[in-house]
Amino acid sequence: MKKLVGLLVCLSLTLAQAQEYRVQKGDTLYSIARRHGTTVETLKTLNGLNSDVIKVGQVLRVSGSPSANRDWRFLQQGKAAWYGPGFQGRRTASGERFNTYDLTAAHPTLPFGTRVRVTNLRNGRRVIVRVNDRGPYIRGYVIDLSYAAAQAIGMSGTTTVRLEVLR
Repeated sequence: MKKLVGLLVCLSLTLAQAQEYRVQKGDTLYSIARRHGTTVETLKTLNGLNSDVIKVGQVLRVSGSPSANRDWRFLQQGKAAWYGPGFQGRRTASGERFNTYDLTAAHPTLPFGTRVRVTNLRNGRRVIVRVNDRGPYIRGYVIDLSYAAAQAIGMSGTTTVRLEVLR
């Protein structure tokens, strides 16, 4: 009986912390999850969603709160490559023209405009880039950097990096 009472108390405290959020124009599950310190999978589970499609005005249950989860960060580690002169002036997936001398990057899932701190794990050098393209498309790679970003972290060829999304 004590276990049941304890379980009910925990459940009621959890439900009391749950909040609702009304979807705004431009929102994605990723942006909502990030804002509330949770994951896309958690949002989908809480709301019985089978896909990533959401509509403006839709009310979603979110767990936690922005202030309670302000230390949340997206971290990823893996191989990085760079792309340069051959892509100069071409349109990126975001629609902007690629400039090899801008501090930009391609990432498979992060929203365009996301700022990411990239740390070269071989030498500790870091650079902040803005995601404006999709890629890399090679298994085991987590990011493609512009030539300027690669130079900033002392990278030639490929290297192992840590990615940290900045707020």
